Amino acid sequence: MDIQWYPGHMARARKQVQQSIKLVDVVIELLDARIPASSRNPDIDRILGDKPRVIILNKSDLADHDITKAWIGFFRDRGNVAAAVDAQRGLGVTKLVSLVEKLAAPEIGKYMARGRRPRMARCMVVGVPNVGKSMLINRLAGKKATRIANRPGVTRGEQWIKLSGRLELLDTPGILWPKFQDPDTAFKLAVTGAIKEDIYDPEDVCVKLVRRLMEKSPSPVAELYKNTAIAEEPWDIIKSIGAARGFYQSGGRVDMKKTAVQIIKDFRDGRLGKHTLDLPGR
Repeated sequence: MDIQWYPGHMARARKQVQQSIKLVDVVIELLDARIPASSRNPDIDRILGDKPRVIILNKSDLADHDITKAWIGFFRDRGNVAAAVDAQRGLGVTKLVSLVEKLAAPEIGKYMARGRRPRMARCMVVGVPNVGKSMLINRLAGKKATRIANRPGVTRGEQWIKLSGRLELLDTPGILWPKFQDPDTAFKLAVTGAIKEDIYDPEDVCVKLVRRLMEKSPSPVAELYKNTAIAEEPWDIIKSIGAARGFYQSGGRVDMKKTAVQIIKDFRDGRLGKHTLDLPGR
């Protein structure tokens, strides 16, 4: 399974991020709590340099709670500021604001020492597509984000957003990296929704997903798809689920693609349990 996706707009977005780093005090590096390693851009350390950052594991409501705690410890042991949030419900967002303000304080202190008036902390969120950046920004804003005029030196199209009356955020697009060296990383990005769906074969992704689910925890699969015969082979399981759901093509054949898309959606929505596909230190 060879999945690659790096459209031209992502190359432009990468340049925007690199050019905008100097305009912010802190970077919020947003990861998917289900795949903290796979959703982390391998180029991010080089892109951000020594800029202060907060590593945030979003969608923590869909991930294994104990493994998320282990990941937070993993990042903290390496000197990073890290926390978990559920941007959809707003859990952990207030703590995130405090973390950003704390990291930004030294830079704002230097700013005021030059005789300038106090200002809010400035931050930027970086992360792969569909990691929840827009949801997080909306939660931070509290209401509809207040857009401020473009500042000098900012690439056209970027906007500053005033958040919670305490932060200013530079809004930038989500970016992937030019080539996925590890097919397993590509699979995890695809199954969690970071890769455009017409780039990969949903049946291939679903087979791999079902195999992992059955190896780790088959009960949620059996419970969700009631009256479905749980076979040993993932392909047979998918076919059985499709038949039970009535997903048939003309000629009485099970529509395997439609079934695969539904199973992947059920996984993304958390209907197949809380799963973390990446383990710390591996």
